[in-house]
Amino acid sequence: MRLLSYNIRHGRGTDGRVDLERVARAIRSSHADIVTLQEVDLGRARTGGVDQAQALARQLGLRAHFHAALRVETERYGDAILTRHPSRLIRAGGLPGLAGRPGLEPRGALWVEVACDGHRLQVLNTHLGLVAAEQKGQLAALLGPDWLAAASAAGPVVLAGDFNATPWSRAYRQLTARLSDARAIARSRAGRATFPSRYPVLRLDHVFVGPGLRVDHVAVLRDGDARRASDHLPLLATLDFAAPPRAVRRPQDTPAAAPEA
Repeated sequence: MRLLSYNIRHGRGTDGRVDLERVARAIRSSHADIVTLQEVDLGRARTGGVDQAQALARQLGLRAHFHAALRVETERYGDAILTRHPSRLIRAGGLPGLAGRPGLEPRGALWVEVACDGHRLQVLNTHLGLVAAEQKGQLAALLGPDWLAAASAAGPVVLAGDFNATPWSRAYRQLTARLSDARAIARSRAGRATFPSRYPVLRLDHVFVGPGLRVDHVAVLRDGDARRASDHLPLLATLDFAAPPRAVRRPQDTPAAAPEA
């Protein structure tokens, strides 16, 4: 299966234009089965009031789940998971902020269970803060019993997103103490840095995997629309299950999660 992680910056490209169709083309060219998105708008004036997760899902023939990390009156902004496989929302919620810094952007996470080839794949998507002290609390929550520990008990886990963390950061070391960086264990890889998209020098976007998954290929996509559609480049990982599926109930298809989830 092909999993794509992509910070779409609400569809605002390097030319300053908001063009969600350009984002959709970049995603479509990856042939991804599962897409984790960050910086997604819902009902915001700056993007014409569009429900971007649902709009992209319709264009791509996928199902959408959305969580609003930020809410201002009727406007929403957060993370989404799109998938072509049967799926259900397990958890969506906020991550801790930093005491004494109320002006920092709220952050959240989204956990969806995906039924694929008889397996139950646990897919977690997040977008961490910019401050190291903030990330410390967010990772303590994300790696704790409500998120990663519970997901790991339910089946193979993928944690993807924009972590605002390079491989030299403390946050990255915290993550790789519990999970494997897909790029590090991939049989083949192409590209490295994901930000900024015009001249990428930083590897901020990552896919991490738990036991039970193999990583065949990891690539940073730089062709065509991918270089112009956002300030981040899409990160694609081709995954496979390492063992036959257990006899488990498959999750049922569900509609997109409500913004209040």
